[in-house]
Amino acid sequence: MKKNRLFENIIHGIFLILGLITIGCVLLITVYLVISGIPAIREIGIIDFLFGKKWASTAEEPAFGILPFILTSVYGTAGAIVIGVPIGFMTAVYLSKAAHPKVRTVIEAAVNLLAGIPSVVYGLVGMLVLVPGIRKLFNIPDGASLFAAIIVLAIMILPSIIKVSITALDAVPKEYEDASLALGATPTETFFRVSVPTAKSGIAAAVVLGVGRAIGEAMAVMMVSGNVPNMPSLFQSVRFLTTAVASEMAYSSGLQQQALFSIALVLFLFIMLINAALNFFLKGNKEG
Repeated sequence: MKKNRLFENIIHGIFLILGLITIGCVLLITVYLVISGIPAIREIGIIDFLFGKKWASTAEEPAFGILPFILTSVYGTAGAIVIGVPIGFMTAVYLSKAAHPKVRTVIEAAVNLLAGIPSVVYGLVGMLVLVPGIRKLFNIPDGASLFAAIIVLAIMILPSIIKVSITALDAVPKEYEDASLALGATPTETFFRVSVPTAKSGIAAAVVLGVGRAIGEAMAVMMVSGNVPNMPSLFQSVRFLTTAVASEMAYSSGLQQQALFSIALVLFLFIMLINAALNFFLKGNKEG
């Protein structure tokens, strides 16, 4: 008994240390971004920084307004979610509840392959195939646009949504579904009125994971969006918060570099707010 208790205490201590390391990393990143980003916001002015419509960091009279980046990130992420979530959700329901085991094996292998493809490959395919296709289809001067970025992001978030949703749906007790079928419900009614509501917390987590992936993506978006600091328009070249940091950090200095850290701080706060909203949503469901 003493040996077992000692072993359990050691394992508990290891898990506690790992948890504290994780918390420490988050705090370190937060403190670093705040220290690095606040000076630029203080010098530029928070109103001019967040709501300014012009970004010209290398001009003779520089301007550091990031409203175009914020709106582009919001619109791009929302568009990717509108397209990607229904497709990913319906695919997960089909694979978990209706697909033949062989079909599920093949499709899950394809989903895992999508998850393992580097983002630069998505960007390369989008740049060589999607961008010219959009240019020809809509007869516009350049296909590198917000629309191209939305399509690429929608494809990139599919693996996260599908895999996590399948895990949540597979965890639904079979007794719930059997009881629904015994009461006369059809399989489809059972899937959407019993299985999905039971697994809604896991599905919500899948959606938020997809949102985080969409907001945090940089390389693929940079390659298909045109990376121009315009106000967002569906068929116009745009720049996201992530690509703004990635495209200028290598040669930045002084106030420009501090402003890029401020953009990273804004992006970090966006993700924190999304996670907080999810935690509030899940807590409300548990209490209900």
